[in-house]
Amino acid sequence: QVQLVESGGGLVQAGASLRLSCVASGRTFSIDAMGWFRQAPGKEREFVAGIAWSGGSTGYADSVKGRFTISRDNAKKTVYLQMNSLKPEDTAVYYCAQYNIGSNYYSSNFRAWGQGTQVTVSS
Repeated sequence: QVQLVESGGGLVQAGASLRLSCVASGRTFSIDAMGWFRQAPGKEREFVAGIAWSGGSTGYADSVKGRFTISRDNAKKTVYLQMNSLKPEDTAVYYCAQYNIGSNYYSSNFRAWGQGTQVTVSS
């Protein structure tokens, strides 16, 4: 059974940076696409960023392009989200997701979700 554990959230001021980490326990991490999602209060969960199993392809929501960077270390079974120039509208619970084998990061074919980590950006 796959488990995903996120960390790195916190309370920061606008303009600051944070790096989120997500550690996976499953055996297929290195061949599965990974993604970051977020959910703000009263809103639906939304896609933030995704990365192919090899790290050779990434995708971002328009709202975070140029500010956020997703990366992965398959040897450590860890995916990262570097968040720069944070804005109050980035405030949300951030979730890590692992996709099923063969699924790209724009699909809805998930293997597992993490429990989430809170990011709060003050103005």
